[in-house]
Amino acid sequence: MNFQQLRSVREAVRCGFNLTEVAAMLYTSQPGVSRQIRELEDELGVQIFVRAGKRLTGLTQPGESILPIVDRLLLESENLRRAGKDFSASQQGRLTVAATHSQARYALPPVVRDFRAMFPQVTLHLHQGSPKQVAEMLLTGEADIGVATEALAQHDALVTLPCYRWTHSVVLPQGHPLLDIEGPLTLQQLARYPIITYEVGFTGRSHIDEAFEREGLQPDIVLSAMDADVIKTYVELGMGVGIIASIALDPERDRHLGSLDARHLFDFNVTRLAIRRGSWLRGYVYSFIETFVPTLTRQAVEAALQEPAARDAVL
Repeated sequence: MNFQQLRSVREAVRCGFNLTEVAAMLYTSQPGVSRQIRELEDELGVQIFVRAGKRLTGLTQPGESILPIVDRLLLESENLRRAGKDFSASQQGRLTVAATHSQARYALPPVVRDFRAMFPQVTLHLHQGSPKQVAEMLLTGEADIGVATEALAQHDALVTLPCYRWTHSVVLPQGHPLLDIEGPLTLQQLARYPIITYEVGFTGRSHIDEAFEREGLQPDIVLSAMDADVIKTYVELGMGVGIIASIALDPERDRHLGSLDARHLFDFNVTRLAIRRGSWLRGYVYSFIETFVPTLTRQAVEAALQEPAARDAVL
């Protein structure tokens, strides 16, 4: 048994049983991948994959049981490699952070700046994606840390830690009638106008939908987008009223827009930081986390990683 055999099994599942893709991922040939899988099956005495001729079509029942063990073995091999590097080159390495656009654009820049000053020899990679994609990057080992508002806490294989709470704001073109209302903005007033906001599954969209539903209102959402900058662009064009995360409101850059506080209209949201359960984190990873959230010290993160159940606390 060797790690190449284990990687061939894992990548076969990740690539939808397409051995041509597996071979490309592992920088080998398709016959080589097939041989690695066959040799492992022969050693274990069971078939891991269902076959139709020479094609793999799925996992057998033994394969379903074996796959989590393969994942754990490969994770531990990566942990072993990281542990060695942490002692031999504690100030050098690579850190990959997966985050949604709002987090990457508005919450992380000062953290990245300060981290780079502390660890100039660490190569930092920042990947953007939807909350679902952020979770997938963590689960597959593509990312070390994930930052998002929704979806992360739904995976038991991830340890999720609360970072900060935030609310929504309404952005409008200058001169919009809602800027002249007296008293706090209401959902009834907001629902009279076309609305531009986030796609479903992004940046607290579920709380927006729930608030209108509780009041029996059907908002006219004329455009949905993945990030606040796009929403603000179309608000400036007069296409509608925007609902965005408050952290995405920049008074200097958004001086051509008006804004209203909407914290009383929609439930607060919690941004979470996630790590794959069982991962070995190098020392500088803990430093990045604490730079982002000072209360998430190394001791606090290590305690969370040792907990058997998914952590889904709120502030």
